[in-house]
Amino acid sequence: MDANLDDKLEKRVLMDLTANPAPLGLLGFGMTTVMLNLHNADLIPLSGVILALGIFYGGLAQVLVGLMEWRKGNTFGMVAFTSYGLFWLTLVGIWTLPTLGLGEPTDKVTMGYFLTMWGIYTLFFFLGTIKSNRATQFVFGSLTVLFFGLALGDFTLIKEITVAAGYIGLICGASAIYTGLATVVNDANGRAMLPLGDRK
Repeated sequence: MDANLDDKLEKRVLMDLTANPAPLGLLGFGMTTVMLNLHNADLIPLSGVILALGIFYGGLAQVLVGLMEWRKGNTFGMVAFTSYGLFWLTLVGIWTLPTLGLGEPTDKVTMGYFLTMWGIYTLFFFLGTIKSNRATQFVFGSLTVLFFGLALGDFTLIKEITVAAGYIGLICGASAIYTGLATVVNDANGRAMLPLGDRK
């Protein structure tokens, strides 16, 4: 009976012709991260553009990608994309709920703890990329540094630390955009036109 179950599971995997959802998640994450960190780097104000990206492209799109990764049996992708999608939705909620009279504005120390928790969380995800390509490792590695950098900026109230973290965020977001687009281009052409640092 176990053998029959294994055969059915193998056939199901072989019949999976659905597209790879990861590039969509990487692009949603990357675009939203770049725009937010233009603000953290003190280059643009926190505007409706960032909030809308946080709700739709960084938020809902990544949650949907997580569900698609679940369908493919990819635990890492499911947990990562769903979690970071919900991170963006939570962040927008932190900014906007107090304006609706739902809770008090979040102080910097509390925000520092929030970002620290996400830094620890992301560090473990980075460990999960050890066997992945170099591009994916860089995305999660730089994101770990970004979270801890932003947390340190909030704890110390030193603006220069937050600005420096913002530039790290620009690099992180750009790396996610590149990884997503490179995956799409390589898949569309059936060969590795853009390097991802695949492990041999």
